[in-house]
Amino acid sequence: MIPWQGERPIVIDSPTATGWVRLSYKILAVLVVISILFPPLLVARLLNADTARQAIVRVACRSALLVLGLSVKTRGTPTLKPGGMVANHCCWLDVIVLNSVHDAYFVSKAEVRNWPLCGVIARAAGTVFIRRRIMDALLQKIEFMDRIGLGHRLLFFPEGTSTDGRRVLGFRPTLFAAYFEGDFRNTTWIQPVSFVYAAPTGRRRDLYGWWGDASFIGHAAMIISAPNQGSVEVVFHEPLKVGDFSDRKRLARTCEERVRSAVQMN
Repeated sequence: MIPWQGERPIVIDSPTATGWVRLSYKILAVLVVISILFPPLLVARLLNADTARQAIVRVACRSALLVLGLSVKTRGTPTLKPGGMVANHCCWLDVIVLNSVHDAYFVSKAEVRNWPLCGVIARAAGTVFIRRRIMDALLQKIEFMDRIGLGHRLLFFPEGTSTDGRRVLGFRPTLFAAYFEGDFRNTTWIQPVSFVYAAPTGRRRDLYGWWGDASFIGHAAMIISAPNQGSVEVVFHEPLKVGDFSDRKRLARTCEERVRSAVQMN
């Protein structure tokens, strides 16, 4: 994955003295939540108990957002139809936000698998790890088909990178390919989803954006240590039936237009 470099370099503010204190107790609170919920999550994963897994992940994500102080609003109705969901990608918070209001298996870059703590949790939550390389396209397609066959609703980011949250980049059609295979074409739906972040009063509008070469740790420390938080609206657009589109490029383009319509209105 090639990171979006943006129109200007990202600014990562270091925590203040009180910010470090705030960061410490919030991380401690999240670790307490993880220590309580991770064992049953692991058991649910091992037993393939999807309903229990989803419930545990939702509680964990809502608890994390409560600790952080980020307000979440929704518009539209999340689909229960078989298939997948696609969204614009602002930052690492997207995963937590969506799982706090709906159930989905995330598709993530392969590097996350080896991240300390985050990688372990992601694996237990059933995340699909991919490498965005041409040579791996067939393997990704097979993995998607296996998951779709199991009834898993996958959430992926067709932009292929995260941005400043103020725009939507072109959607790449590669990851849509599995939905056009065999019976999936006539039995699956794709729901476009928009993440619309609003910074707290007095902070720059792209505060939650994570782009370029900014490190995860640096960006997370800046957000978590902030004295106050803004909000994010999750917009669920009408699901699109895969069979109504002649090919993956047309479906990707329509999804991109729907997602952009909400982000650029902000």
